[in-house]
Amino acid sequence: MSSTSEPLDLAADPGLTEGWRKDAKVVALISAVHFVSHVHIMLLPPIFGQVREAFGVSYTDIALALTAFNVASALLQTPAGFLVDRIGPRAMLTAGLIVGAVAIAIAALLPSYWAFIIAYGLLGVANTVYHPADYSILSATIDGKRIGKAFSIHTFAGYAGSGVTPAFVIGCAAIWGWHGAFLAAAVLSFAAAMLLVVAGHVLPKWTRKAAPAVKQTDHKVGLDLLLSAPVLRNLFFFLCLAMANGGIQTYTVVSQQALHGTPAAISNVALSGFLLMSALGVLLGGVVADRTPHHERVAAVGFAFTSTMAILMGWVAMPGIVLVLVMSVGGLLNGMIQPSRDMMVRAVTPPGSFGKVFGFVSTGFNLGGMIAPLTYGWLMDHGRPQTIYAIVVAFILLALVTAVTRHKPQGSPAWTR
Repeated sequence: MSSTSEPLDLAADPGLTEGWRKDAKVVALISAVHFVSHVHIMLLPPIFGQVREAFGVSYTDIALALTAFNVASALLQTPAGFLVDRIGPRAMLTAGLIVGAVAIAIAALLPSYWAFIIAYGLLGVANTVYHPADYSILSATIDGKRIGKAFSIHTFAGYAGSGVTPAFVIGCAAIWGWHGAFLAAAVLSFAAAMLLVVAGHVLPKWTRKAAPAVKQTDHKVGLDLLLSAPVLRNLFFFLCLAMANGGIQTYTVVSQQALHGTPAAISNVALSGFLLMSALGVLLGGVVADRTPHHERVAAVGFAFTSTMAILMGWVAMPGIVLVLVMSVGGLLNGMIQPSRDMMVRAVTPPGSFGKVFGFVSTGFNLGGMIAPLTYGWLMDHGRPQTIYAIVVAFILLALVTAVTRHKPQGSPAWTR
């Protein structure tokens, strides 16, 4: 069958230093962009209560903003992946950062609740470019012996963005109010776009070649590839992760206060510990991912610990220091899963299709993001915060089953190639 999109030819600029120095420059720039994208994702949760009070609405009403974000991303992320494979990832990344800055500024400056919701939908459109563009560049550029580490550094940067955002947002809100916190995030997004414009020459150049005819036995591409069983399994895996992480990342502060009377300041420290230790876990997971083909085993260990963490949070009233410790350890093991997650997707992706496949499976995050905020917000409004943790545990276990029962592609780990 013939290709439904023209393949990428990401040829390295001859002026770039060969080997790891070239890889390091590419990873650094893409990771900086990923950092900013996670600031966007975590912008609202630390000041959920403030924004809700400012508009005089319920938790479910404010959660609609996160749903709008994820609906837009779910609908447009796969088309964005096709665009990345056709017009190039650098242009898509720059456009996404600029659109994100505009969306956040609209959310901060317009007083209407519905303008806030629409702005979050626009922010969701901006979010569609990051995973397909980032993974397209990394997969096509980084040496196979270092790809696991490259994925881990990229994911680490995202987790680091999530981890510092609560402190960043709360600090800015204390000085300028939540509107000022949003505007500071908009400035950061625009600055990242300018960084791509100025320093983007370190990225591989993109040229489009005519698509060659391929035989029926060649790798499937386009919709046939996206609807294949291995790719759909990864889509469901990402959905489970989104449902589980959505409960922890968005509702830890308010649910712990409702369940155990935990002060918001302590819960925010625990949440930051979870996110920052997740970032450290990602780096450790990258080393592991490069040294084993058994990525499902890494996932199984991580899921065992994160499910234990969620059970303790839902059913045990822990002292503040214990909560911080439990969430930090859970975050470390949660982070170690992430590079293996990316390697599982890469293992079922043919060359030239990284943008569309990573864009499609990342839609699982958005599908979960559409369901999780409203579901968990409804449970909070109806006085059932403990049920949030029951659902989180259920989806962790589903993700575990999905990982350990996957088909294992034949081949050696990246470090042996």
